[in-house]
Amino acid sequence: MPMMNDPRPQAPQAARPGLLIVDDDPLIADSLAFLLDQDFDVVSHATRGAAIAWLRAQPSPPVLALVDLGLPPCPHLPDEGYALIADLLAHAPDTRIVVLSGQGEDGPARHARALGATEFISKPAQPQALHTLLRQLADSRATPEQSLPTLIGTSEPMERLRAQIAQYADLPYPVLIEGESGTGKDIVANRLHDSTARKSRPFLALNCAAISPSLVEPTLFGHARGAFTGAQSARAGYFEDAAAGSLFLDEIGELPLDLQAKLLRVLENGEYQRVGETQLRHSSARIIAATNRDLSEEVRAGRFRSDLYHRLSVFTITLPALRNTGADRLVLLEHFRRQLCLQLERAPFSFDGAAQQAWLDYGFPGNVRELRNIVIRLATKHPGQEIGVADLLQEFDPVATGGGTAATGTGEDIAALASAHLRAGNFRLDTCLRAWEIAYIDAAMRLSRGNVSAAARLLGIARTTLYHRMETQPSDAGAPD
Repeated sequence: MPMMNDPRPQAPQAARPGLLIVDDDPLIADSLAFLLDQDFDVVSHATRGAAIAWLRAQPSPPVLALVDLGLPPCPHLPDEGYALIADLLAHAPDTRIVVLSGQGEDGPARHARALGATEFISKPAQPQALHTLLRQLADSRATPEQSLPTLIGTSEPMERLRAQIAQYADLPYPVLIEGESGTGKDIVANRLHDSTARKSRPFLALNCAAISPSLVEPTLFGHARGAFTGAQSARAGYFEDAAAGSLFLDEIGELPLDLQAKLLRVLENGEYQRVGETQLRHSSARIIAATNRDLSEEVRAGRFRSDLYHRLSVFTITLPALRNTGADRLVLLEHFRRQLCLQLERAPFSFDGAAQQAWLDYGFPGNVRELRNIVIRLATKHPGQEIGVADLLQEFDPVATGGGTAATGTGEDIAALASAHLRAGNFRLDTCLRAWEIAYIDAAMRLSRGNVSAAARLLGIARTTLYHRMETQPSDAGAPD
């Protein structure tokens, strides 16, 4: 008997969360897409440029990104993967990034997490583990996360920051917010708007790094019909839509030079024109700009106009790096632990004494973003457990803790790692130093694909010295802690 259609109304299917896969191996990319397509809306790209071009064209960013670190033009190095993480976070700060790594948890994968990646998966990926992790991250993103209701922390730098916001908030002049990535420049911008009489008026934000340079001008100033290919109707820009509210220009250092002159004109007299029009329009929007670059250095290098810099920096707020806020690291830990454990419906983890001190000693090069991602991982891996220093150190960036290139780690970071190792007990200096030497030699040989001369150049030693040290390596030497 033929089956009849069920006449009852069906509940609409929930939209699948978007997943961007970036991997230059077509076999891996196709296999992952086939594996995950049932639960995710999958899009794959092979290069950083292709992925960012696609992202710029989307009305909304994907919930998740699964990215390989080894991408063209140098697939044997993680540099392009690191750059992709930075680009993704500039364009889509709420996208959860999962790193694909063929080198295990140590080294590049851990450094990628410090840059802003949420988690990592070792290659070859176990299908069920990968699917479970992505599903958990997507489900946790499905619950809207509240923005910080206030700036978290009671340290002197944070109190000084609050005082500056209160002092500058209700003035009509531009404010330039400076600070490292992950320090919360967008939160300060919102605070500057919400603390003024403008708070009932529009607050618009444009990330200058997240939009194609050719689209920045029509996005900011609007355009007339037919002004360029695809402009089928006239459209207002951000200056017009912001009206007498606030316009937040994030990553202002990425603004092309030719547009800097037009922005300067608006700042000086409020006048601008839509692209393709001659009619002068006027804006009374208050400009808030932000950058993680040193704009004074950009001026000296000729990449940023000095007159625009001085016009934007009438008032400057510099956000403190997390390493300079002392015990605020514990306050933020408690804030995110409580928030995430409620969201994930898991019992909260805790630290033993040595782990808590290691937490206070760590420099958090990725600032609050890195701290929050570490809390996400700890809440997922260790619900209801007391975490020791050994497990906690696995979450820290090896570059920042002295496990990466010596030139990039500060003396304070290396001292913090040493303190944590000594508190853990059973430490042997000779064993540790020998283990680090072996790890560097092995890494150099992998990067140089077995070429001893090239490996010696990477290590900064003579080839004969490298041969000698390789010959004296014990066969059972372990990796560094």
